[in-house]
This record gives sequence, C-alpha cells and structure tokens, in this order.
Amino acid sequence: MDGIVPSPQLTRMHTINSWHDMLTKHGDEFGFHQILGRNHGALFTSDDETLLVTFENAQDLRANEENSHPMGLSVAGKQGWSHLCIYSEGDTWFRDEHVFNFFDTLVDEGFFDDFERILFFGAGSCGYAAAAFSVAAPGAQVLLIHPQATLDPRVTEWDQRFPTMRRVSFTDRYGYAPAMLDAAAGGAVVYDPYETEDAMHAALFTRDGITKLRCPLMGRDLVPDFENMGIMTTIMNAAVRNKLTPALFARHYRIRRRYPVYLKRVLVYLERQDRPFLTALYTREVLRRLQGPRFKRAQTMALRTLQARGQRLPPSLSQRNQH
Repeated sequence: MDGIVPSPQLTRMHTINSWHDMLTKHGDEFGFHQILGRNHGALFTSDDETLLVTFENAQDLRANEENSHPMGLSVAGKQGWSHLCIYSEGDTWFRDEHVFNFFDTLVDEGFFDDFERILFFGAGSCGYAAAAFSVAAPGAQVLLIHPQATLDPRVTEWDQRFPTMRRVSFTDRYGYAPAMLDAAAGGAVVYDPYETEDAMHAALFTRDGITKLRCPLMGRDLVPDFENMGIMTTIMNAAVRNKLTPALFARHYRIRRRYPVYLKRVLVYLERQDRPFLTALYTREVLRRLQGPRFKRAQTMALRTLQARGQRLPPSLSQRNQH
C-alpha cells in the first residue's frame, strides 16, 4: 500500500467522520449528537433555560482549523445558554425529510417547553431554515441574516443565484419561511439593501413583530463582519430578549465607522459612482480618524479631479473652528 495516495473523496469522508466523532464525544458528555440522514446532523448542549438554535454549514465549520465547533456553541458557551445546532453538508436549505422528522420529534417530546427563552439564528440558506423551523417553538425569537424566503420559482423567479435548488420542493412542510414566522414572538431580519436579491427576499419577511435592520454596503458576509467588529454576540444577546430595536442596533453598529473593510467598501462604491466631490469629503473624514494609503491615494485623485473642474471642498469643521 506504500505510495498510494488516498482519493479526495476518501480524505473528505475521513475528515467528516473525524468531525462527527468529535461532536459525538461532546454530545455524550453535554447533551446529544444525532446524524440526520446523509447531509444533516444535530448537536445539543444542555445548560440553562435560554436556548440558542443555530443553523450552520458543516463545511464552513470544518474549514476553521482553529475551532471547528459550531459558531453558536461558542456564543452560547460564553453566555451560559443551552445550544442546539442543526448543520448541513453544503447549502441544502435543510429541505430534508430527516430534518423535518427531527423537529416533529422535538415538538412531540415537548423539547422546547423546557426553555424560558429561545432564539433561532441563521444566515443565508441557514437564515431561511431558522425562520422555517422556528414554527416548531411558538413564542421564540428569530435573528435572520440576509435570509432567503423561498426558492420556489413561482415566487422568487427573480433570484437566479441557486439554479440547482430549483428542483427542490419549497412548498411542503416547513416550506415558505415568512409564513412560519407567524408563531414567533418577534425578531429581526438584517440585510444589505444594496444587494438586490437579498433586499427582495427581506421584503417578503414583512410581518408584525419582525424588525428590518438595514446595513448598506456591508455586502453578503454580514456574520463574519459582525464577528470581526465584535458585535455579533451583543446583537444575539439583545435578540434573545426581544430587545434588538433599531436604536440599539444602530448604537452598536456605529463601530463600522472604524472598520476598515466597511470603509473601503464605501470608498469603492463612491469611486464606481464617479463622485469625486463626495469621495474627497469621505476620505477627508476617514483620514481624520485613521491612516490608510488607499484612502490617501483616493483623496489625492479626487482633489485633482475637482481642481481640474474648478471646484474645491468646503472647509472642514476643524478648519472653520480655527477662524
């Protein structure tokens, strides 16, 4: 057997099996781990009477070599919450009879009745699932990050991003996610209105008790951005208590003004719009708070363009105060 290189499929299967073994060991000690068919599984960790239910992509979790545990487990562990993670192998939108039956069993056994507060959380396809399966726990809160409402082509024919999912049914049990929110006590949908498809899906989630939280120019990777800004746990903590108001979100979201990734996205947007006056104003303000060669170059080019047009910037507030 010397010199034989394992196939990528065998290597992948070994990785998945090793990961499942890790989850099983954790589940045996703190709750349970259950395989749900070929493409899904559930990991439950028991703690206090607050339950965080997250839907996560197993492939993304395993890609993190430092910590391949579910993201929700890290959040719940710090807060002392119980945690239930439903994971998928790839983007499946959790449209699987095994997942349906799992939630049916939880309802029949009164699993959710043991918790005082419950938050369903997910992003993208996982956000769809968080909304769809929240109906299993009436009175729960939901926090949905740029979720899809459905991929039924009769409803969302304008979303052409996921062509392989057009063959999957979104009309049977746990189907149309916004309708499943009727049993929720409240929640929020967070999205970038500049992402056209995400904004159109968000519009379908218009429901009493569901707050829309807009994040212009943040793009489609809101969860890692929120984590990098250090506000993800804070937002989830507020959501589980039904206190994630637009005012509270805006207060914590202000930190984006010091988040270089976001600041560069705004700059790129202004440059693509060919707005040298706004670009010059914007870079002047950014450079007042932090240094960055990218912003300095953009400012220089914008000022040159304005000079060629015979335009000039108004004095800054600090310049006005000096006179």
